[in-house]
Amino acid sequence: MSLPDAARRPAPRAILAEDEPLQADEIADLLQALWPQLQIVARAGDGVAALDLIESHRPDIAFLDIQMPLLTGIDVARQIAGRCHVAFITSYDEHALEAFEAGAVDYILKPPTATRLARTIERLKSRLQQPAVDLRQALRELLDRGPETPRYLQWINASRGAAVRLTTVEEILYFKSDQKYTLVVTAEAEALIKKTIRDLTSELDPTMFWQVHRSTIVNVHAIDSVIRDDRGNLALRLKQRAERLPVSEAYQHLFRQM
Repeated sequence: MSLPDAARRPAPRAILAEDEPLQADEIADLLQALWPQLQIVARAGDGVAALDLIESHRPDIAFLDIQMPLLTGIDVARQIAGRCHVAFITSYDEHALEAFEAGAVDYILKPPTATRLARTIERLKSRLQQPAVDLRQALRELLDRGPETPRYLQWINASRGAAVRLTTVEEILYFKSDQKYTLVVTAEAEALIKKTIRDLTSELDPTMFWQVHRSTIVNVHAIDSVIRDDRGNLALRLKQRAERLPVSEAYQHLFRQM
C-alpha cells in the first residue's frame, strides 16, 4: 500500500534569522506549536550569518528579520535569489504590510500572534509544493511603492529575574549600558536586555530618545530639568526617578536651548 503524498514528503527545514534572542525564542516556540513538522535547523543573529547558514543547510524556508546587523533581511533575500522560500520578520506599519500582501511576500509581524502566524504558515505550506521564487523583482516593486521604512521600536522584551516582560517604549525613562547588558529603566522597575546602546541608537525614534552619554539614552519626555554645576557639567533631573543622568560634553549641545 502506497503512503499518502503528505506522509512521503520530507519534513520542511528552516533557518531563523533574528537578532533579538528573546524574540527569536518566541517565534521559534510559536512555530513549533503551530507547525510541529517544521524543523528549525539553525538560527542566526545577523544577515551575514544567515547567508552562511542558507548556503550550508540549504533550507526550504528562511525566516529573515528585516532589521538585522551587517545585512538586512531584504539584502539576504536579494542575494539568495530563489534558493529557498522567504518569510520576513517585520515591525512595518499597516501601509507597508498592505504592500507586502500585494507583492505576495510572506511575513511575520512583531510581536507575533498565533492567529497571524497561522496564516503565514498556511501560505508557506502551499508554496513549498512549488519552486522557491526569486524575490528580487518583487522587492524592487515593494520598495518603489513605499512606504518601505520600518517603524522605530515600539516595545522591548526585557528580563526581570526569571520573568520576561513586554515594555512599551513610552514607559521607558532611559537605557544605560551595564557591562554585557543594557539596563532598561521605567518609573517602577529595572530590567535587562542584550541590545547595546549602539544598536538602540539606530532603532529608537530620535525625536523621542536622545543619547546623552556613551552609555546612556534618555526618553526626552522623562526629563524634568537640566542642571549645571559650578564646573559647567550638565545633568538631567527626571520626573519619575530620583537619580540624575550626567550629560557628556559631546552631547551638551542638545540642551543649549533649555
